[in-house]
Amino acid sequence: QVQLVESGGGLVQPGGSLRLSCAASGFTSGFTFSSYDMRWYRRAPGKERELVAGITSGIIGRMYADSVKGRFAISRANAKNTVYLQMNSLKREATAVYYCNALRFSEDYWGQGTQVTVSS
Repeated sequence: QVQLVESGGGLVQPGGSLRLSCAASGFTSGFTFSSYDMRWYRRAPGKERELVAGITSGIIGRMYADSVKGRFAISRANAKNTVYLQMNSLKREATAVYYCNALRFSEDYWGQGTQVTVSS
């Protein structure tokens, strides 16, 4: 089974930046990291899970939630089995647990999450 481990979260002041990383392993089904679409979700206190950004498995395509467009950037390094989320100009509304997700058809894997807190 695929395992995902997020890192890079922490406390940051409004307007600051963080880069989240998600390291993937356990591709034992014959598929590799490059076969999966990768996504970042977040869950803020009292709110539903929200899709923040995604990046495709083949020819690279990216999507972002309207709330983060122009400030966040998702990327992947297939040779490292890692997906990143660069977060700039952070707002207090970005405070949440951020989760990495790997998706391939019906396959759906999640990490444990990393806490991001934006506060002065």
